[in-house]
Amino acid sequence: MRKFLLFIPFAFFLVLGAVLYLQLGKDTQYMPSALIGKTLPEFTLVSLQDDQVYSKDDLPVGPYLINFWGTWCPACHVEHPFLMELASSGVPIIGVDYKDQQPPAKQWLEQKGNPYQVVLMDEIGNFGVDMGVTGAPETFVVDSSGVVVYRHQGVVDAVNWPDIKEYMK
Repeated sequence: MRKFLLFIPFAFFLVLGAVLYLQLGKDTQYMPSALIGKTLPEFTLVSLQDDQVYSKDDLPVGPYLINFWGTWCPACHVEHPFLMELASSGVPIIGVDYKDQQPPAKQWLEQKGNPYQVVLMDEIGNFGVDMGVTGAPETFVVDSSGVVVYRHQGVVDAVNWPDIKEYMK
């Protein structure tokens, strides 16, 4: 019986090692989205630029990006110059100022430039919850039918843009 008790820690570490081994090579940043393949959720949000109320029917027809960002988000500062490049090359981007306030958001866009066709205010984060946002920055690709076809968590940059661009067709 004593020999069996000595075997328990060894068996535990053997199982733990097998579990960890099976996780090798997996993308630890990937989190699936329940919205992939579904239409954009209904919403009504106010525009940062002109206080106009927008719904999903007011968004562009054709593929576009929805980018959740905030002035409080360090990674959003890193991502912003690349979004400016995308916008200048004709990529339509809808910005959602996520869990932020109007004055700093306006100041941010005045200082850094505005890559967005429209910036919607999601001060409480309800639309972000509906979209399954876990933090900023987070970017979604919406196709010409209004269906969410891709979700990218983290900074959009020159390295990952080719993969995201594939969903913009």
